[in-house]
Amino acid sequence: EPTVRTELMEQIPPIAIFLQESRPKFPTAFFEYLMPIVVRYLTDVNNQVRKAGQEALLILLEQDLVAQSDIENKVCPILLDLSAPDSDDEYKVEAVNIICKMASMLSRTTVEHMLLPRFCELCSDGKLFQVRKICAANFGDICNAVGQEATERLLIPKFFELCSDSVWGMRKACAECFMAVSYTTSPEVRRSKLSPLFISLISDTCRWVRQAAFQSLGPFISTFANPSSAGLYIREDGTLSIRPSAQDVNSNPCQPSNNVTVVSSSANAT
Repeated sequence: EPTVRTELMEQIPPIAIFLQESRPKFPTAFFEYLMPIVVRYLTDVNNQVRKAGQEALLILLEQDLVAQSDIENKVCPILLDLSAPDSDDEYKVEAVNIICKMASMLSRTTVEHMLLPRFCELCSDGKLFQVRKICAANFGDICNAVGQEATERLLIPKFFELCSDSVWGMRKACAECFMAVSYTTSPEVRRSKLSPLFISLISDTCRWVRQAAFQSLGPFISTFANPSSAGLYIREDGTLSIRPSAQDVNSNPCQPSNNVTVVSSSANAT
């Protein structure tokens, strides 16, 4: 019965914690018996069982109870299979969702080498807009998980694609996570690439996208190392434009406040 399997999944995390605390008595019980069940239930025919299995897996990862070898040899391969181009639509949506959620809990090497290539493929999924939307909504978390080099080399081109997606919900999701993406990049990329991209969102034909972009304007500016040369200013007609870097910024009527300076100083730590 699916309800029995669902209940079983809900009990896995507390059992795993108990076994971890009693490791001298049960050194291999979790890895030999419980982890295989969790992995198997990720492909269960019942969606409630799969959901319970996904929640159990995330708890186990958060508690650092899953060995690195199990992550690389058992968990990641299953998720890559479920998110493959020819996978069932429902399984694919669930797989990309859990990939995004677990990225922050794994090592940078694991995410970059095992999950990032598939994530980039899913960003361009032409079959399911739900898949692309999940990628867009979690884009900042993935950038943070892999760091600046991989973000600028692999993820920024995908971010440009999502920011120009034909579905307005995708562009809105990109606007909402713009600060998180910008935070992971270098100041030069922020100024030369992300600033023009942000202008396209704040000038979008859909008012929901524009509204989300305006709400992200302050946080986006705060990611610049030097707020006084953020490269953005608002014209008298209300449109956003890029200021030449050599221009005197003292004439800018929308110069960021001291609060932004504080936030930006912490962002510069990257």
